[in-house]
Amino acid sequence: MSTSSTVWLITGTSTGLGRSLALEAIARGHRVVATARDPRTLEALGALAPERVLSLRLDVTKDAEIQAAVSAALERFGALDVVVNNAGYSLAGAVEETGDAELRRAFEPMFFGALAVTRAVLPHLRERGKGTIVQITSAAGLATGAGFGAYSAVKHALEAMSEALAGEVAPLGIKVLIVEPGMFRTNLLGEGYRPMPVIAAYEAVMGPMREYTASQNGAQAGDPAKAAKAIVDAVLAGSPTLRLPLGADAVQMIRGKLAQVGADIDRNEQVAFATAFD
Repeated sequence: MSTSSTVWLITGTSTGLGRSLALEAIARGHRVVATARDPRTLEALGALAPERVLSLRLDVTKDAEIQAAVSAALERFGALDVVVNNAGYSLAGAVEETGDAELRRAFEPMFFGALAVTRAVLPHLRERGKGTIVQITSAAGLATGAGFGAYSAVKHALEAMSEALAGEVAPLGIKVLIVEPGMFRTNLLGEGYRPMPVIAAYEAVMGPMREYTASQNGAQAGDPAKAAKAIVDAVLAGSPTLRLPLGADAVQMIRGKLAQVGADIDRNEQVAFATAFD
């Protein structure tokens, strides 16, 4: 993929990994459509390379704004090559502590919004016969734990749809890359973190989890600039794998989950086979 002709559309570029991705792409000479709900947060990005950066307001929960952003990007740069669905936030709480309204609120930007952006760009990518869709999920998209059910549910759902999408668009020349970061030093445990109301009965489990997340804010091991470099490298290499775990913790979490699933299958294999008609 030629750097000079590569156009990136990235959602959620006001802070965090989205911001780092935009900075990495700009530094490499790519053209970038940077989007955020508050376009004022994008002014510094635009100033880095005014001729190569288009800053747009985009709330991914609003179809009209998605269509307007895609149209503006195509009008300015003539094409889209890479679309990154990154917008979102984190939340934690026991299942009983997480109400339906909060759960639906989380699904809107991080699942339905990501898919709405994906559907909006697919006609253009299909017409060109090429392009890459990057879905920023999480290691929690495969492995979860007590207190992270809601966040993991959103990411699990996006993983499933993205895996199916990859099989659907591969014959059309379009790539899908599912990025699964572990703990990176972004604002996901700060301004982007939403704790659920506390139910005392779960304190033995949830108390240590809350203490851990509080201690990790600003101390996460992962460097978002290095994550951004890895993502750009993977895209430019043609996205040779469907999944890209990032961070040692992500690798450990996912391997642990796969080992657990494998052990459950092995333990119950004969029971499963015995359910067939005689």
